[in-house]
Amino acid sequence: MRFVLLLAILLGIPVVDLYATVRIAQWTGVPVWVLLALGLAAGIALLRNERLAFRARTLAALRGDEPLLRGVVDSGRKVLAGFLLLLPGVLSDLLAVALLMLPLNVGSAFGAASGARTIEGRFRRVD
Repeated sequence: MRFVLLLAILLGIPVVDLYATVRIAQWTGVPVWVLLALGLAAGIALLRNERLAFRARTLAALRGDEPLLRGVVDSGRKVLAGFLLLLPGVLSDLLAVALLMLPLNVGSAFGAASGARTIEGRFRRVD
């Protein structure tokens, strides 16, 4: 029984999403294919951009400039949002935008706004 319920939910979500897209298209006067094409283009662009950004974040983490977990969480969030944008429907697009707007990984790892802190002190050589 649980399997049937889970299957009904998983198959029902895209149907509800497409129904909402058609209703929003009728309400706004924008063709349905335009709404679907915009979401598809945004998803492709986000995934392509994140592929390059993930590589840069991983190299920065290997150098010690940035914590590894911060880059992985941020990249995972953006990849999930990209896949949600690829799905046809306005509701999945809104969920992707909400996921992108989550305030995760705000600020630097060490508390400074620029990501680098200066430690002041005196240098004295002892022989």
